[in-house]
Amino acid sequence: MIRAHLEMPSVGEMSPTTVILDLDGTLVDSVYAHTLAWRAAFRDLGVAVPAYRLHRLIGMGGDRLVTEAAGQRVEDALGDELRARHPQHLDELFGHVTVADGAPELLEALHDVGLRVVLASSSDAELTRRLLDLVEGSDAFLDDVVTGSDASRSKPDGELLLRALGSQDREGAVVVGDAVWDVHAAHDAALRSVAVLTGGFSEAELYDAGADDVVATARSLAERARDTGSVLRPPAGSVGA
Repeated sequence: MIRAHLEMPSVGEMSPTTVILDLDGTLVDSVYAHTLAWRAAFRDLGVAVPAYRLHRLIGMGGDRLVTEAAGQRVEDALGDELRARHPQHLDELFGHVTVADGAPELLEALHDVGLRVVLASSSDAELTRRLLDLVEGSDAFLDDVVTGSDASRSKPDGELLLRALGSQDREGAVVVGDAVWDVHAAHDAALRSVAVLTGGFSEAELYDAGADDVVATARSLAERARDTGSVLRPPAGSVGA
């Protein structure tokens, strides 16, 4: 397992050169489709888990979600079957998944200001590709894509993010996600993070989890990147602050 034990850099300490983007809830509006798909999978097997609880777990890898939602006994008895049924139900709901506000503009803006842009999604490679196909410009503007198929441990573990980072300097990277699990994974990997509100977590929850900044949408970050060349909040008193 890859795990970082380094002190995290502070906002403004180093301007990022790499942006690691989450997918579900950040670039595509899929969180509630995932919630309903997981609820249907649990119901198939006679396990009642309320939707509000499942929503709080979206962004966490499926290898962890079942235990968090229903306990270790359900994981031991039904975990693999639940994980097999979730994508089947998600496929039924796929037509309701749309692009998040400003996602194509964010990819283009990050590329245009010269940042390395990597996607790190907990979903498997096949689902990641289907979702990315909804986002115009993803093929042109993403430098690399890392998925749950590439890591042994999922978010909130930082392994996936470190694989996305590769040989790049941690101090030159920032994670953009929508869930507290993205923020926890960034902290685990000793990376800075900026969160968007489009996954349904509140601003307070995201800051409490350790986010360096919280903005409304991908469009907000696209505008910041165009104005400042970065997704991080400019230091007080600087141009674009």
